[in-house]
Amino acid sequence: MADAYTRRSALQHFGLTAAAAKSDAAGADLVIGESAHRAIVNIRGDGGEAFKAAVKSVTGVDLPVTPNTTAKAGDFRILWLGPTEWWVVTTGGTEEKLVADLRQAFNGQHAAVIDVSESRTVITLSGPAARDVLARGCSLDLHPRAFGPGQCAQTGLTKANIMLDQIDGTPSFDVYVLKSFADYLWQWLGLIGRDFKFAIRAH
Repeated sequence: MADAYTRRSALQHFGLTAAAAKSDAAGADLVIGESAHRAIVNIRGDGGEAFKAAVKSVTGVDLPVTPNTTAKAGDFRILWLGPTEWWVVTTGGTEEKLVADLRQAFNGQHAAVIDVSESRTVITLSGPAARDVLARGCSLDLHPRAFGPGQCAQTGLTKANIMLDQIDGTPSFDVYVLKSFADYLWQWLGLIGRDFKFAIRAH
Protein backbone atom coordinates (compact mmCIF):
# COMPACT_ATOMS: atom_id res chain seq x y z
CA MET A 1 0.00 0.00 0.00
CA ALA A 2 1.30 3.47 -0.87
CA ASP A 3 1.78 6.03 1.88
CA ALA A 4 -1.37 8.14 2.18
CA TYR A 5 0.43 11.38 1.40
CA THR A 6 1.80 10.01 -1.89
CA ARG A 7 -1.45 8.51 -3.17
CA ARG A 8 -3.01 10.08 -6.22
CA SER A 9 -6.28 9.31 -7.88
CA ALA A 10 -5.79 7.73 -11.29
CA LEU A 11 -7.98 10.47 -12.76
CA GLN A 12 -6.89 13.35 -10.55
CA HIS A 13 -5.30 15.21 -13.47
CA PHE A 14 -8.77 15.68 -15.02
CA GLY A 15 -9.75 17.98 -12.14
CA LEU A 16 -12.92 16.04 -11.36
CA THR A 17 -13.73 17.98 -8.19
CA ALA A 18 -13.77 21.27 -10.07
CA ALA A 19 -15.63 19.72 -13.00
CA ALA A 20 -18.25 18.29 -10.65
CA ALA A 21 -18.81 21.71 -9.09
CA LYS A 22 -19.77 23.02 -12.55
CA SER A 23 -21.98 20.02 -13.39
CA ASP A 24 -25.71 19.85 -12.85
CA ALA A 25 -26.67 16.29 -11.96
CA ALA A 26 -30.36 17.19 -11.67
CA GLY A 27 -32.14 15.57 -14.57
CA ALA A 28 -28.91 14.20 -16.07
CA ASP A 29 -29.23 11.05 -18.15
CA LEU A 30 -25.73 9.97 -17.16
CA VAL A 31 -23.60 10.79 -14.13
CA ILE A 32 -19.99 9.61 -14.10
CA GLY A 33 -17.27 9.84 -11.48
CA GLU A 34 -14.31 8.14 -9.91
CA SER A 35 -14.40 6.24 -6.63
CA ALA A 36 -10.69 6.14 -5.94
CA HIS A 37 -8.63 4.22 -3.40
CA ARG A 38 -11.08 1.47 -2.55
CA ALA A 39 -9.71 -1.49 -0.65
CA ILE A 40 -9.76 -4.47 -3.03
CA VAL A 41 -8.51 -7.78 -1.67
CA ASN A 42 -8.34 -10.88 -3.83
CA ILE A 43 -9.09 -14.14 -2.03
CA ARG A 44 -8.73 -17.66 -3.37
CA GLY A 45 -9.84 -20.96 -1.88
CA ASP A 46 -12.07 -23.96 -2.35
CA GLY A 47 -15.27 -22.12 -1.42
CA GLY A 48 -16.19 -24.85 1.06
CA GLU A 49 -17.95 -24.41 4.37
CA ALA A 50 -14.78 -23.63 6.33
CA PHE A 51 -13.71 -21.08 3.73
CA LYS A 52 -17.15 -19.43 3.70
CA ALA A 53 -17.22 -19.31 7.48
CA ALA A 54 -13.81 -17.66 7.61
CA VAL A 55 -14.88 -14.97 5.14
CA LYS A 56 -18.10 -14.28 7.03
CA SER A 57 -16.28 -14.06 10.36
CA VAL A 58 -14.26 -11.12 9.00
CA THR A 59 -16.74 -9.39 6.70
CA GLY A 60 -20.20 -10.44 7.83
CA VAL A 61 -20.95 -11.35 4.21
CA ASP A 62 -22.25 -14.70 2.97
CA LEU A 63 -19.78 -15.63 0.24
CA PRO A 64 -21.49 -15.53 -3.19
CA VAL A 65 -21.05 -18.91 -4.90
CA THR A 66 -23.38 -18.39 -7.87
CA PRO A 67 -21.31 -17.32 -10.88
CA ASN A 68 -21.19 -13.58 -11.62
CA THR A 69 -23.01 -12.47 -8.49
CA THR A 70 -22.19 -10.22 -5.56
CA ALA A 71 -23.11 -10.09 -1.88
CA LYS A 72 -23.01 -7.20 0.58
CA ALA A 73 -23.15 -6.51 4.30
CA GLY A 74 -22.26 -3.23 5.94
CA ASP A 75 -19.20 -1.70 4.29
CA PHE A 76 -18.14 -4.96 2.65
CA ARG A 77 -19.04 -6.16 -0.83
CA ILE A 78 -17.82 -9.44 -2.31
CA LEU A 79 -17.66 -10.06 -6.05
CA TRP A 80 -17.48 -13.53 -7.61
CA LEU A 81 -14.59 -13.81 -10.09
CA GLY A 82 -14.42 -17.57 -10.58
CA PRO A 83 -15.15 -20.90 -8.85
CA THR A 84 -12.24 -20.38 -6.46
CA GLU A 85 -11.69 -16.61 -6.60
CA TRP A 86 -13.41 -13.50 -5.21
CA TRP A 87 -12.78 -9.82 -4.50
CA VAL A 88 -13.54 -8.38 -1.08
CA VAL A 89 -14.15 -4.65 -1.55
CA THR A 90 -14.51 -2.09 1.20
CA THR A 91 -13.52 1.39 2.38
CA GLY A 92 -10.11 2.59 1.31
CA GLY A 93 -7.36 2.67 3.91
CA THR A 94 -8.51 -0.55 5.59
CA GLU A 95 -6.77 -3.01 3.27
CA GLU A 96 -3.83 -3.85 5.52
CA LYS A 97 -6.09 -4.80 8.42
CA LEU A 98 -8.45 -6.69 6.11
CA VAL A 99 -5.59 -8.74 4.67
CA ALA A 100 -4.29 -9.55 8.16
CA ASP A 101 -7.74 -10.49 9.46
CA LEU A 102 -8.50 -12.74 6.49
CA ARG A 103 -5.15 -14.50 6.67
CA GLN A 104 -5.72 -15.20 10.33
CA ALA A 105 -9.24 -16.48 9.63
CA PHE A 106 -7.90 -18.80 6.90
CA ASN A 107 -5.22 -20.24 9.18
CA GLY A 108 -4.87 -23.96 8.46
CA GLN A 109 -6.71 -23.73 5.12
CA HIS A 110 -5.30 -23.80 1.61
CA ALA A 111 -6.16 -20.19 0.77
CA ALA A 112 -4.55 -17.03 -0.58
CA VAL A 113 -5.14 -13.38 0.29
CA ILE A 114 -3.63 -10.62 -1.89
CA ASP A 115 -4.13 -6.86 -1.71
CA VAL A 116 -4.75 -5.57 -5.27
CA SER A 117 -6.09 -2.16 -4.26
CA GLU A 118 -3.35 -0.12 -5.93
CA SER A 119 -3.79 -1.80 -9.31
CA ARG A 120 -7.25 -0.45 -10.06
CA THR A 121 -9.59 2.48 -9.75
CA VAL A 122 -13.38 2.49 -9.97
CA ILE A 123 -15.30 4.57 -12.49
CA THR A 124 -18.94 4.97 -11.51
CA LEU A 125 -21.85 5.42 -13.91
CA SER A 126 -25.48 6.01 -13.04
CA GLY A 127 -28.65 7.27 -14.62
CA PRO A 128 -31.12 6.23 -17.32
CA ALA A 129 -28.44 6.29 -20.06
CA ALA A 130 -25.77 4.34 -18.16
CA ARG A 131 -26.75 0.99 -19.62
CA ASP A 132 -26.87 2.38 -23.17
CA VAL A 133 -23.44 3.96 -22.81
CA LEU A 134 -21.87 0.73 -21.57
CA ALA A 135 -23.55 -1.27 -24.32
CA ARG A 136 -21.74 0.80 -26.95
CA GLY A 137 -18.41 -0.71 -25.93
CA CYS A 138 -19.31 -3.98 -24.20
CA SER A 139 -20.25 -7.32 -25.76
CA LEU A 140 -22.30 -8.45 -22.75
CA ASP A 141 -26.08 -8.53 -22.94
CA LEU A 142 -26.85 -5.67 -20.55
CA HIS A 143 -30.63 -5.78 -20.89
CA PRO A 144 -32.22 -5.71 -17.40
CA ARG A 145 -33.56 -9.22 -17.99
CA ALA A 146 -30.01 -10.50 -18.45
CA PHE A 147 -27.92 -8.27 -16.15
CA GLY A 148 -29.30 -6.60 -13.06
CA PRO A 149 -28.48 -5.47 -9.53
CA GLY A 150 -26.27 -7.90 -7.66
CA GLN A 151 -24.61 -9.19 -10.81
CA CYS A 152 -21.01 -8.70 -11.91
CA ALA A 153 -18.84 -9.88 -14.79
CA GLN A 154 -15.30 -9.69 -16.04
CA THR A 155 -15.54 -8.35 -19.57
CA GLY A 156 -14.18 -5.82 -22.03
CA LEU A 157 -15.33 -2.24 -22.37
CA THR A 158 -14.07 -0.79 -25.65
CA LYS A 159 -10.34 -1.76 -25.40
CA ALA A 160 -10.09 -2.09 -21.61
CA ASN A 161 -10.50 -5.20 -19.49
CA ILE A 162 -12.89 -4.44 -16.64
CA MET A 163 -14.96 -5.88 -13.84
CA LEU A 164 -18.52 -4.60 -14.20
CA ASP A 165 -20.72 -4.54 -11.11
CA GLN A 166 -24.34 -3.35 -11.18
CA ILE A 167 -25.06 -1.73 -7.85
CA ASP A 168 -28.77 -0.92 -8.10
CA GLY A 169 -31.69 -0.50 -10.44
CA THR A 170 -31.18 3.23 -11.14
CA PRO A 171 -29.14 1.77 -12.83
CA SER A 172 -25.78 2.40 -11.18
CA PHE A 173 -22.60 0.57 -12.17
CA ASP A 174 -19.09 0.31 -10.80
CA VAL A 175 -16.43 -0.24 -13.44
CA TYR A 176 -13.18 -1.61 -11.98
CA VAL A 177 -10.36 -0.86 -14.40
CA LEU A 178 -6.58 -1.11 -14.29
CA LYS A 179 -5.12 2.31 -13.56
CA SER A 180 -3.07 2.15 -16.74
CA PHE A 181 -6.33 2.09 -18.74
CA ALA A 182 -8.29 4.55 -16.56
CA ASP A 183 -7.31 7.67 -18.50
CA TYR A 184 -8.29 6.11 -21.82
CA LEU A 185 -11.58 4.74 -20.52
CA TRP A 186 -12.55 8.03 -18.87
CA GLN A 187 -12.01 9.92 -22.11
CA TRP A 188 -14.00 7.32 -24.05
CA LEU A 189 -16.91 7.62 -21.62
CA GLY A 190 -16.77 11.41 -21.89
CA LEU A 191 -16.89 11.19 -25.66
CA ILE A 192 -19.89 8.85 -25.65
CA GLY A 193 -21.52 10.92 -22.92
CA ARG A 194 -21.78 13.89 -25.27
CA ASP A 195 -24.76 12.17 -26.85
CA PHE A 196 -26.64 12.54 -23.55
CA LYS A 197 -27.18 15.10 -20.82
CA PHE A 198 -24.38 14.05 -18.51
CA ALA A 199 -22.75 15.32 -15.36
CA ILE A 200 -19.66 14.56 -13.30
CA ARG A 201 -19.88 13.47 -9.70
CA ALA A 202 -17.15 14.15 -7.15
CA HIS A 203 -16.34 11.31 -4.75
